[in-house]
Amino acid sequence: MNFAGFVPLSTVDWRGRSVCVIFFRGCPVRCWYCQNPGIQSGTDMMASDDVLGMIRSASLLISGVVFSGGEATMQPDALRYLADQVKQMGLAVGLHTNGVFPEVLDDLISRRLIDLIALDIKPDWNLNTVKGKERALGPEVKRSLALCTTRLHDGSLPLFEVVLTLFPGSSEQVASVVPDVAQDVDLVLQQGEYTGIRSLLFEDLTRIADELHRPVRIRTREQGEIWYEGNRNCRNAGIREG
Repeated sequence: MNFAGFVPLSTVDWRGRSVCVIFFRGCPVRCWYCQNPGIQSGTDMMASDDVLGMIRSASLLISGVVFSGGEATMQPDALRYLADQVKQMGLAVGLHTNGVFPEVLDDLISRRLIDLIALDIKPDWNLNTVKGKERALGPEVKRSLALCTTRLHDGSLPLFEVVLTLFPGSSEQVASVVPDVAQDVDLVLQQGEYTGIRSLLFEDLTRIADELHRPVRIRTREQGEIWYEGNRNCRNAGIREG
C-alpha cells in the first residue's frame, strides 16, 4: 500500500472505542482545509503485511482499526486485504472516507468487511472536484450517501455517520446537503480549523443546528462531541439514551 502513517492508540476516531488508525497516502480531492495536506500525494510504498504487523503490535489495547487518509478507497486492493485480515483478528473495522469511490464502499460492505463508515461530505457538493480537472465528484458522493443509507437500513452496515466540517459562512451550504441525509443517520457538525480563519464556536454550531430541525452531534476541540437536540436538550455524546 501507499502508506502515510500509523497511530497505535486513539480514543477520538471511533466513538466509544479505542482503536489504532492507518493512514493511506493519496487523495483525488484537494480540500483547502485538509488536516493532512502532506499526504494528499507522494509515494511511500509498504508491504501490507508489515502494516498488519503494526496493527498486531497494538492489538492488546484496541477493539478496532480505522482506515483513513488521504483517501483509503483509492487503494481498494490493499484496503480490502487489510480489512479482511483485521476482521480475522476479531477487531472491528472503521473507514473515514470522502465517498468519491462508491463502488469500493459497495464491495467492502457486501463482503461484510466494514463496521463503521464516516462519510465526510463537503458542505457544498461542488467542492468535491479533482484538482486540475473539471469533473465534479458530487454525484459519486451522493451515490455513496444513498448506498450507505440503504445498507444501514438493511443491516449490512452496522454504523454510518455523515460528517460536515464547517467554517464561517457554511450555514447555507449545509442546508443544501442535509435534506439528503436520512433522519436516522447520525449527522456530525464538526468545527473546522485552518490558519487565518476563525473557527466556529460551539454556540455558532448550535445556531446552525437549530435551523436543521433534527438532532445532531456537534464536535469541537474545546468540548469534544455533544449530542444536541436543539433547545430541548444537549448532553455529552459518549452515551446516547434510548
